[in-house]
Amino acid sequence: MTSSAKKTLGLPRKNKRRTSDDDTPVRSGARVRRAQARTRQRQIDPSAKKHKSSTETGIPVAKVARHAAPRPAVAPQPQTSPQRTHSAERLPFTLFAPCPQGLEEVLEQELKALQFDEVERLRAGCRFQTDWQGILRANLYSRIATRILVQIAHAEVRNPDDIYALALDTEWEKWFGPRDRLRVDTSAVRSPMQSLQYCNLRVKDAICDRLRQREGARPDVDTVRPDAKVHLFLDERTATLYLDSSGESLFKRGWRHDKGQAPLRENLAAGLLALSGWQPGQPLIDPFCGSGTILIEAAWIALNAPAGLNRPFHFERLRNHNPRIWRSLKEKARSEIRPTLETELIGSDIDPQAIVQAQDNMQRARLAPGNIRFENQSAQSLLPPAAVGSIVTNPPYGERLSGAESEFWYQWSTHLKTHYDGWSVNIISSDLELPQHLQLRPDRRFPVYNGALDCRLFQFEIHGLKP
Repeated sequence: MTSSAKKTLGLPRKNKRRTSDDDTPVRSGARVRRAQARTRQRQIDPSAKKHKSSTETGIPVAKVARHAAPRPAVAPQPQTSPQRTHSAERLPFTLFAPCPQGLEEVLEQELKALQFDEVERLRAGCRFQTDWQGILRANLYSRIATRILVQIAHAEVRNPDDIYALALDTEWEKWFGPRDRLRVDTSAVRSPMQSLQYCNLRVKDAICDRLRQREGARPDVDTVRPDAKVHLFLDERTATLYLDSSGESLFKRGWRHDKGQAPLRENLAAGLLALSGWQPGQPLIDPFCGSGTILIEAAWIALNAPAGLNRPFHFERLRNHNPRIWRSLKEKARSEIRPTLETELIGSDIDPQAIVQAQDNMQRARLAPGNIRFENQSAQSLLPPAAVGSIVTNPPYGERLSGAESEFWYQWSTHLKTHYDGWSVNIISSDLELPQHLQLRPDRRFPVYNGALDCRLFQFEIHGLKP
């Protein structure tokens, strides 16, 4: 009985004061009711003080103060802007989904199709609002976003001390604790701060100080395998703190081990398919398929398989994670996957090792062997399977081609004009002179970035020669 009493909130002391010397009961449960009233008030307004006036709680102020537990000492905080807000205290959450630059429009369309609210297109990403279950859905279904960042705090800042105060005033204990390994990253656009590394350090120190004050220990820092990732973003006047709900970048679907010599990230491949206008059911060819990224992404789209179905996420490690809701979302997603693939997908590459890598990736992506037809042949000899379709491809930028590139482009262009009349050809390249090499005029040009490479997605509608 003694050990169980210690696990409750001071029950032995309450039992001791329960009766007077003449065994007359004295308002049993009064303290409990007062604590419950204070708890309800804090849930309504987390920024409210611990003790309210008698008109709010029904308890005299002096009496509450006499029995209140002393507050732990808190380190003095620098002056900060009064306009600070904390997203963790309100619903819906404000989120930012970064993406490869140039894919903002198709990411906006994707988020709206997923029925998220107030989607706003920004530079290199989109801002939107949703509830916590929507955060799980965004990670599960988005093919184009790089990660899903949850806005936790935002304020005007003038110096690194303001950044420290903002982070110290943020309720990190709602999300993770001292046992979780921490990583903090910082990025900025036109920020006046002289050292981003020092700002990064101030955020890390503030998080550790707060958790030590609240829970008696501080988290370890792990930049390789963290349990919680915090992002600090700075602009000319403000600082925004984000909690990374994704963990590893969302383009890591979990199936691509072999990348080939001219790799294309999975979310960029999905973005190129969206920009091209290709739709499931239409034939799709990649004549420079490499490790098969574009075609495997197309197969998952055609099967209606969510991009994040077979990978872990950081939100699964957070304190508010509900495994039952997450399992329910994944079970619903699995039930909506189409049983068969009706879209004809064809990939070819002149390198036989690339075909082997593509087939291995297709197997790891849990696609049936017949879902994609990979062939070891040159682009000049590959013939279309239908009268109308799309080519979406990432040709090598000189890494795998010999010096006679001009002759190659002319031969392939002639092949397209002869055999692909009526097809849409979409080529991503960092060579801005590619249309001249092909002797074709592009119908559209989409500026996109493949990593650090400034590229264009050239779209040609072929109206060529008859064979």
